[in-house]
Amino acid sequence: MITLAKLFCHSEELRHGIYESPRLLSLPHLPTPPISAATVPPSPRIKAVNLGGWLVTEGWIKPSLFDGIANKDLLYLCAEGGGGSVIVANRSSASGWETFNGRLDRFQFRVFLKQFVSVNAGGNAVAVATTPGLSETFEIVRRAGDPNRVRIRALNGLFLQAKTENSVTADFVGNSNWGATTHQEYQVTNGYGPSEPRGHEGEEEDNHWQSFIVEKDFKFMKDNGLNAVRVPVGWWIASDPNPPAPYVGGSLAALDKAFTWAEKYGLKVIIDLHAAPGSQNGYEHSGGRDGSIDWGVAGSGNVEKTVTVIEFLTRRVDFDTLKSYYPYDAVRRHTSTAYVIFSARLSADAGEFIPFASGLDGTVLDVHYYNLFSSIFDGWTTTRGPASSPQSRTPTAAPSPSSVRLIFHLTPFSVAVATTGEWVAEWNVNGATADDYRRFGEAQLKVFSNASFGWAYWTYRNVNNHWSLSWMITNGYISLL
Repeated sequence: MITLAKLFCHSEELRHGIYESPRLLSLPHLPTPPISAATVPPSPRIKAVNLGGWLVTEGWIKPSLFDGIANKDLLYLCAEGGGGSVIVANRSSASGWETFNGRLDRFQFRVFLKQFVSVNAGGNAVAVATTPGLSETFEIVRRAGDPNRVRIRALNGLFLQAKTENSVTADFVGNSNWGATTHQEYQVTNGYGPSEPRGHEGEEEDNHWQSFIVEKDFKFMKDNGLNAVRVPVGWWIASDPNPPAPYVGGSLAALDKAFTWAEKYGLKVIIDLHAAPGSQNGYEHSGGRDGSIDWGVAGSGNVEKTVTVIEFLTRRVDFDTLKSYYPYDAVRRHTSTAYVIFSARLSADAGEFIPFASGLDGTVLDVHYYNLFSSIFDGWTTTRGPASSPQSRTPTAAPSPSSVRLIFHLTPFSVAVATTGEWVAEWNVNGATADDYRRFGEAQLKVFSNASFGWAYWTYRNVNNHWSLSWMITNGYISLL
């Protein structure tokens, strides 16, 4: 059994140096000798698909997950008891206690029992004053270009924020990130609660974990030319079956099923730690609460927790026998036969880890290529674009050659082996026909097949057809046979 450990970095917004959001990659079922300093890529190369939206919720992949959640898990402010106490943010529907009457000339807010909202000496929002003064006067700051999004500034110059469901405080200094309504793991489990974490998706899908990916999907992958599967997981899996609220148990059992099915159909398995504690970038795939980024915050312990998750996942695999923070060491404590895969930060050059990885045995560098998010092909048409010019991702045609060198120039005997860990046959072009999409997919496969380690399509199942490899194969857009 060979297990591969993957460190994957989605740290677009991290500001405290280079922090990696580690991920674990496991490739069981194929006996191989220990990896040497001259990293030897797998043979055959990896042809994988990501099981996105299964064990880490991303609302855009399957929006119906949120159909049964009241108010889509947005909560109302409430004057507890109607007034005379604290302001909280824990109501899923609005009535009298959740209604605030404003004196808009001075922005003073009166609650159900006629008290005015103010901020006490401890910085907490309360509704106890019977007459308004400066402490009960707030400023409404509207977002430029979007007047429906507002912030409320208190007398101390700081903005109100819902610190927890039971604590609204005036201690946010403000920034340029106004956030967004997020549909991720936190919202879906918080919205349904612990008793029904995956209910209400409809009769045909009474349980998302048990129905979104099933055994026949693994047979489909095998029958259609794939040899591996990449499974994104969240940090809470290491606390299964009793993870911290609002996360719920069960993802570990689902992951175990994936290993069983993979073994039955001869597929390798990539376990991808897609969501790190505290959220590594605030995006929907990071499993966070509200778009905030707390993964690299000093004193949070989230980096250490991430290493613990990596080691937990590594220990669960049956092995023969992990420099510093990097979970490379956590993996190496348990196996010498594992690849360790690094991916650059979203905002960084894809080759930023080459100097680091070159000193470590068994390392792989991961690049993600999403052509529709790249300005390289802006303005191109179906007759002049990546579908007609597969060489557009070659060093001579692409404007970021250091990234592409990871695909074309890293050999088993240079610094590392390379993989295209995520790509999709979707693009920004008007009037593309089915044949155009087929040629676009073929062009990308031609290029990404040069990756010495292999590639993984994002994702297996998706309501957006071109993001769904199962749909693309079934409908003749992509063939791997």
